[in-house]
Amino acid sequence: MLLKRISILNYRNLRQVDASFSPKLNCFFGTNGMGKTNLLDAIYFLSFCKSAGNPIDSQNICHEADFSVIQGFYEAQGHEQEEIYCGLKRKQKKQFKRNKKEYSRLSDHIGFIPLVMVSPADSLLISGGSEERRRFMDVVISQYDKEYLEALINYNKALNQRNALLKSERPIEDEIFLIWEKVMAQNGEIVFKKRLEFINNFTPIFQHYYLYISQGQEKVELHYVSHIREASLYDLLRESRERDRIIGHSLKGIHKDDLEMQLADFPIKREGSQGQNKTYLIALKLAQFAFLKEIRGTTPLLLLDDIFDKLDAQRVEQLIKLTGGDDFGQIFITDTNREHLDRILPKVGSDYKMFIVSQGEVSELSTR
Repeated sequence: MLLKRISILNYRNLRQVDASFSPKLNCFFGTNGMGKTNLLDAIYFLSFCKSAGNPIDSQNICHEADFSVIQGFYEAQGHEQEEIYCGLKRKQKKQFKRNKKEYSRLSDHIGFIPLVMVSPADSLLISGGSEERRRFMDVVISQYDKEYLEALINYNKALNQRNALLKSERPIEDEIFLIWEKVMAQNGEIVFKKRLEFINNFTPIFQHYYLYISQGQEKVELHYVSHIREASLYDLLRESRERDRIIGHSLKGIHKDDLEMQLADFPIKREGSQGQNKTYLIALKLAQFAFLKEIRGTTPLLLLDDIFDKLDAQRVEQLIKLTGGDDFGQIFITDTNREHLDRILPKVGSDYKMFIVSQGEVSELSTR
């Protein structure tokens, strides 16, 4: 899938943008706060029906504007033309359309335009809580497995219902708890099995990319942690119900799963340097790209937002050479320092375009 052109109106600080892109490398330069990340976020929104950075839609509309529109014009691998429309209005439900036909459920759109984004916010995968690492698994698996997304949605609905019962001050019959616990167990088992299968298949790909970028300097591992490894979720929920009532929420379930990230047999959160952490995160995202490409048979878009900070020049060059090769498709890169790419891009030999972003305006630069 290629993004041929994007049209943006009133998205964050991007008042009006109309830009056409290279089928390979697209590089955006500008100082911080000018709108580079917002441009990538608009592209992300067209894939996931939400912002990567702010889930509150109304806060992504420009100040003093009543609405925002993002339109993406794509070319599929069979050269079919696809138009995706996103409309945001304050105090109204957002609209998503494919070729002018509105989706009845936003979840039907997820996975249609596979996309991988690498950004400074990814540092939370290492430093943040387990919810960040669950979200990583969810974002990948949901792009190729509709059954997983449906099970995850159903599980979360049942979890919210059970938590509401646990907080209730009036007596609740056991049969009512059992209804929601069965729904949680049925859907949680599906989520668990698919997460386990994903991590088993994903880890060797991740290790390959880490070794490439670090040039074989360290060993890395991923370990999936879940309560369901101990016993059936249905049994766990029934056994923990009384304790859950005291706490006021569900202590057991796939909403507590985690992904242990290790560097040389130790938690990278404790042992990794800034450069090692950055390499680890980039390798995770490149593996995500390769995994999605293989399982979907479609090349995802790749967004690289300000990722060169804390990487030495050798690793930057390794990364650009890798992503500029035939295994990768269309790429969008932001950086504050144009010198990085001015030096490297001519060596790559791929088609590219360069843009300057200033005060929310995007202008194409001559590359001759």
